[in-house]
Amino acid sequence: MTDQREIALVDLLDRLLAGGVVLAGDLTLRIADVDLVRIDLKALISTVGETVPSPWAEVTP
Repeated sequence: MTDQREIALVDLLDRLLAGGVVLAGDLTLRIADVDLVRIDLKALISTVGETVPSPWAEVTP
């Protein structure tokens, strides 16, 4: 018998963001075998905290 656990969506998102999520994709709009628009997407989504500082340091005047 398999053990089934229910995980809330909030808990799942928390686990994903704690480790970080990488999104990558390509989109090409072409008409008659001619590329008109090409979009490359690469994104890293992660939480920021005391152990993982923000890449944008706060600047004090």
